[in-house]
Amino acid sequence: MLVSWSPKRSFLNLAAALVATASLHAVEPTYKHGISFFHELKYPANFSHFDYINPDAPKGGTLIQTARRDFNTLSLISDVGVAAPNITWIYDILVSYRAEEISSFYGWLADGLSVSDDKRSLFIRLHPRARWHDGVPITARDVKFTLELVQATIWLRGYLSWLQSVEIISEREIALRLDSELTISNMVPLSWFPIMPAHYWEGRDPTRASLEPPLGSGPYRVADVKRGRHVRYERVPDYWGRDIPVNKGRFNFDQIQYNVYRDATVAREALRKGLFDAWFERDDRYWATGYDIPARDKGWLVLDYLDDREEIGVNRVIALNNRRDRFKDPRVREALTLAVDFEWENRVLRHGLLDRALSNFAGAPSFEARGLPGEGELALLAPFREQLPARLFTEVFEFPRSTGVGRNRAALERARVLLAQSGWRVEDGVLVNSSGEPFEIEFLSRDIADRRTLLPYLDALKVLGIAGRIRLVETAQYINLREQFDYDARLTRNDFHTPPIVFLSAFFHSQSASEHQSANVAGVADPVVDALIANAIKVTTQEEMAIACRALDRVLLWGFFQIPLDAIAPFRLVYWDKFGRPEREDLAVYKSPFPDGWWYDDTKAARIEISQ
Repeated sequence: MLVSWSPKRSFLNLAAALVATASLHAVEPTYKHGISFFHELKYPANFSHFDYINPDAPKGGTLIQTARRDFNTLSLISDVGVAAPNITWIYDILVSYRAEEISSFYGWLADGLSVSDDKRSLFIRLHPRARWHDGVPITARDVKFTLELVQATIWLRGYLSWLQSVEIISEREIALRLDSELTISNMVPLSWFPIMPAHYWEGRDPTRASLEPPLGSGPYRVADVKRGRHVRYERVPDYWGRDIPVNKGRFNFDQIQYNVYRDATVAREALRKGLFDAWFERDDRYWATGYDIPARDKGWLVLDYLDDREEIGVNRVIALNNRRDRFKDPRVREALTLAVDFEWENRVLRHGLLDRALSNFAGAPSFEARGLPGEGELALLAPFREQLPARLFTEVFEFPRSTGVGRNRAALERARVLLAQSGWRVEDGVLVNSSGEPFEIEFLSRDIADRRTLLPYLDALKVLGIAGRIRLVETAQYINLREQFDYDARLTRNDFHTPPIVFLSAFFHSQSASEHQSANVAGVADPVVDALIANAIKVTTQEEMAIACRALDRVLLWGFFQIPLDAIAPFRLVYWDKFGRPEREDLAVYKSPFPDGWWYDDTKAARIEISQ
């Protein structure tokens, strides 16, 4: 469409541009090396490295790991397919966030951060040495391109819903305009999204699934990729950010390769033969009994825990699809919760290694709803007292506990009463409604290992007259059914990175319940939950954040929207001991540095004898 030139229009456009420019420069930004919301920055402006990293770690060697699923794209934001593991390593991000400081951010691509007096603008100044791998400087245009691309991507845009505009001040300076005052909820997403090169993506579609290695700027680049087999990254020796404070001592391997193993049993055999170096063991059986081999006795193969304090939440949760009529009644959802015998599963199938998740924020005691609501929670919950169950204010929430032996008859009897109260009755051993329709649940799954959790549960549901089954499908069909919300229930994972307030809308808000690829698997759509989330994302102190999360947690628990099983636990790592690593005690305090803080140790590697 052609638009005719108009002197009046041109004058108005010029005037608007001049006003915008004047507002940008009305107050000169005062840039600092970092920003913190709830406390002072731990590290000063002249810090050289994070103190849990070895700044003198040697570079070299190869680390070989596994990809548990085949991948078909190197795109960061493709809405189809599976991305290659850790493809983000080829890029840089604006700021670095570390779990040791719950509200602090330090510059990465940004060498300066500044907040306007009204706290509705965040100014970012880019590092003068920042370069793409083709030598082109990283500029404000790249930041604007990336953030606007994220806003246009359906499954990501919710994280930047607060961002009104991205304005370029100069080649190295950007102003982010917010719809309200800047909070930690706004900053955390900026520590996730890798900045992408605008000049490279001109004429290309960044959302298309592709195995063509894209241009990056980070510590690694894609050296080789073969679908169904592997992806290999190589360290960029002249990486511009190698020695900046947030990176010094990190990214030490010359090469990191991920080999595809679709079957976990095959992968474990390959690990024992030394075909790759490290494996995160998720199966309790093999952690307990699967690595009793001579290499472990000799100290070559090591089983260890890595405690990622940044990750909290629920490792496995049965997400009931609240979009479906049969799960609308909270009494039905409570009955289905009562049918879970966690203690039996933990004793018989999990070697007693699991802890029950008693909260949606398990692992972060200050965020967990324990006991009765305190004064701060009551202030948030009081306006919704008529919409909430009365016992939320008078009873301590507890999941039923069993002896772990036989059936939990008391819980099943209570479940039967609740189902009867909600209009379901048993006829000839089948639970039916007033229309004679049977109560059935189909669990959607793409992982055959889900059967170990679900089959005992289905057996308990059968006692209640509920017919349950597992629908095991391949990945493409699974993704399609997931996006159409075509499932009764799913076994999934609800894990959050601290602070959790950043994730609340994506996991529990009614708006996300209708979005494709939503993290709101259960389809939680409750006005009280929405209101509590709106409050939580605007908190300005750590105490307010804790109170807001506890209040929300309490409402979610008493709503029985989903059934938490085990809590997030430390990573269980099995590895061949050919690496150097930071001091052990640091792993108990800070986020695990594996693998970006580890390094290859030639002496350790030479002592290991691996027979192929």
